[in-house]
Amino acid sequence: MGFEPPQRLVRALGESYGDSAADWLAHLPALTERALASTGQKVTVDRVAAPGGRSSLVLLVTCSDGTPAALKIAPSEAAPELEQAALAHWNGWGAVRLVSTGPGALLLERLHPEVSLRSLPEAKALLEAAGTVRRLWVEPPAGHGFETVTERTARRTEPMRAFAAADPGLEPLVSAALAARAELVADSCELLLLHGNFRQSKVLAGERAPWLTVGPEPLVGERAYDLARLVRDRVEDLIASPGGAVTARRRIKKLADSLDVDRERLHGWTLFRAVESGTRALAVGRRQEGELTLEFASWL
Repeated sequence: MGFEPPQRLVRALGESYGDSAADWLAHLPALTERALASTGQKVTVDRVAAPGGRSSLVLLVTCSDGTPAALKIAPSEAAPELEQAALAHWNGWGAVRLVSTGPGALLLERLHPEVSLRSLPEAKALLEAAGTVRRLWVEPPAGHGFETVTERTARRTEPMRAFAAADPGLEPLVSAALAARAELVADSCELLLLHGNFRQSKVLAGERAPWLTVGPEPLVGERAYDLARLVRDRVEDLIASPGGAVTARRRIKKLADSLDVDRERLHGWTLFRAVESGTRALAVGRRQEGELTLEFASWL
């Protein structure tokens, strides 16, 4: 295939998977040919979706009957089989529809990758996001292989402690985040299917419905965990605003109340996820992103 993967994808895979990412990228032309052949129909590639995502290559394609679609190709480390299972279970309800699957690849209905909720004014974007994410919160399929919120967050606590040990100035914030997580997982009773990485840029304009979700990192647990990433959307605008801290706390209240989620649990998960994301960004050299996210966390 005569194309170059988007640089954002190359950088993100390198940060997440190291040497194995380079090997996957080197084999990407052959993987793409195999993915195209596995769709069960003649598929023509229109173009690469750019800048694209951070965990997969997305090709905008046209099927043999003229239907536009998107072919998503991901390394095994990104667990495309779990995304497939979640999309199949939602079956187009609030999320992009799964057309067919192949080795490490998903053929999806075509949305408008250039139009996400981030294109809307802030208040309208949050309203549409809340209406979209509530559709995803359903009982998981029987015998599912999704990890729980407790399991996923447990894997991320040790890197946070190590980072705080290397930078004692962050120790109070990391300790507060870890304490919040410990309290939350000790008293959680919801086990719903969650998106796992829900935010405004993951909700795209569609033809079948005005807004549909893409790119799940599915797991099961409580709704407050899924909302926590949304709270800090457009964090750069919040930091630049003189009333950013007040706006952040208002978001927690507004989202919790509109979706009948406990405010304190949403506050706790927002703190944990912000600190975890901020320290992880700093650890791989994304200093500006990490500092902005940790400043946001300090407001909480």
